[in-house]
Amino acid sequence: MTDGTRPHSATSITEGAWTVRGTRVTAQRTAGGLRVCARAGAEGLSRIVLRWRHRTPDDARILGDAWERGYGDLQWRTLQPERALPWYALITGASGGPTTGWGVRTGAGALCSWTVDESGIALWADVRSGGLPVLPGERELDVATVVTATTPTPFAAHETLCTAMSPDPLPSPDPVVGSNNWYYAYGRGFGPDAVLRDARTVVEYADGHPVRPYCVIDDGWTEGGGSAPGGPWDTGLPGVFDGMADMAARITQTGARPGLWFRPLLSRTETAAVRPGVLRDTGFPLDPSLDVALETVAEDVTRFRRWGYELIKHDFSTYDVFGRFAADSPAELASPGWSLADRSVTSAEILVRLYRTIAEAAGDTVVIGCNTVGHLSAGLVRVQRSGDDTSGRSWERTRRMGVNTLAFRLAQHNRFFTVDADCVPCTPQTDWNLNRQFLDLVSRSGTALFVSVDPAARTDRTDTDLSAAIRHALNGGTPGGVEPLDWLSTTAPRRWRAGAETLVYDWAEPWGATPLAV
Repeated sequence: MTDGTRPHSATSITEGAWTVRGTRVTAQRTAGGLRVCARAGAEGLSRIVLRWRHRTPDDARILGDAWERGYGDLQWRTLQPERALPWYALITGASGGPTTGWGVRTGAGALCSWTVDESGIALWADVRSGGLPVLPGERELDVATVVTATTPTPFAAHETLCTAMSPDPLPSPDPVVGSNNWYYAYGRGFGPDAVLRDARTVVEYADGHPVRPYCVIDDGWTEGGGSAPGGPWDTGLPGVFDGMADMAARITQTGARPGLWFRPLLSRTETAAVRPGVLRDTGFPLDPSLDVALETVAEDVTRFRRWGYELIKHDFSTYDVFGRFAADSPAELASPGWSLADRSVTSAEILVRLYRTIAEAAGDTVVIGCNTVGHLSAGLVRVQRSGDDTSGRSWERTRRMGVNTLAFRLAQHNRFFTVDADCVPCTPQTDWNLNRQFLDLVSRSGTALFVSVDPAARTDRTDTDLSAAIRHALNGGTPGGVEPLDWLSTTAPRRWRAGAETLVYDWAEPWGATPLAV
């Protein structure tokens, strides 16, 4: 156990129970796994560390997850004892043998990560409230439930472990397929006519398929749009999107299902729901530990439903709480020294409350979580954006983010939620010969498929490719899905199994991959 500065060894008081500095931790076996609970002392509690003896092969390859989205950095690596592995750890030998997985069940009360060394594996459960020790009083914290899995192959182990971790998944009952205007419009210079054109385009590609595609209006429909602005979310951009309910109705008339993006935890005005003295981008972040903030978010989601939107994409909530994107999976998601208003609850519990608030307000509306913590949102979102943004400006970003997240989070698909590897762009700035390969892979996978089609890039060839892929995705993809075959040795697998076929994709531009920031 730690007090935020250094670990303190606990004293065992009975089998499965330990105490130190007024804190008591228990670990009891249940039908669902090893349930870890804690009662904090008067000083509060920051972290709990549990360690198991485990012989790790000398040639081991180790895979962890990401705190929220992947950023092109998910991969099997050699042993690195200090490396934080968010949520779960998979261990396999490069020369073969079984793969072992360790993880915690979804919806945990702590932000959990693992470390693996030559002789053991440790669970680090961050129970802080923001960056300060949680002060739960007499309440017992339900920290996490540990589960394990062992199977002959790495991908099967990943799937088996994800199934064990997620007892109440909430994938979409129907394929999630549609258009999203972000990767050609980037929130600028579009209006109702452009949205309706996108809706008609995706309906044309679906060609009468009984599963209706979505048309998602991304950032840019409100005042200050195009740079991820904050609320209030009660009106559209004046003089452009004056009637958002009418906009939804007009999309529906094209045969598409209307969808809408918003940033729930940012406000352009100071209210009782915001965090005093804190700024994020162009606004004030809401404090999701406060009931008034959750009521504001619920009102927004209810309004979107009333307007007629059948899909709601909520974005930026992890960034708005923690003030950072979790690229490269830092050891801790929250930097030290700050908290939200209510320190009696952990950061993980606060996030779960936020996701549950949105889910309950959304009802049967499809919810997509973007920049959300997937391990905490499982069972509370239908669809999860599993990686950082692809791009309508640079193929390298699509290769780096899209291919990587599809390969290394594919096992979560239909076990946590419907996975969304992000949009396939069709734009004049990117090579269609490369984009169409990503389109083909996503459409075969059965995961969510969204396309962002710039009218200036439409040709007979692109239309033929897009229509075939969209219809295949609306059918549910290739029976049996896809599986990365060379994922132990690369961050962007080229060889994939699709049904009975083995497919080989070429993701490289003429100069190979770009080492620069994209």
